[in-house]
Amino acid sequence: MRTRTLALSTVLLLTTLSAGASAQTTGAGGANFSGNYRCEPDPATCRMGATISVKQNGAKLEMKSANGEQADGQVTSPMTISVGGPWNMTGVVYDGAIQWSNGTKWRKQ
Repeated sequence: MRTRTLALSTVLLLTTLSAGASAQTTGAGGANFSGNYRCEPDPATCRMGATISVKQNGAKLEMKSANGEQADGQVTSPMTISVGGPWNMTGVVYDGAIQWSNGTKWRKQ
């Protein structure tokens, strides 16, 4: 019985580890953030400009604003992302948009 429990535990551990590796490779659960976004509801309030392009490679994100600012980001789960300087913010993804910690919202075009 103990050997069977140990074998089952090993299988579960390996399954969990391979699922984690797969999530990192595909961008945390296969979420696709590549594309163009528009800042809402008032683009004038967005420090980075009205439009932002995002390129994704696995869990890594490259972001570029219409005014030329660039930042690197990271997919942290299928529903959350973070981006470093110069923007330094975290985002929650829902309904084709990203709600950022600085109060702005980007809608995918």
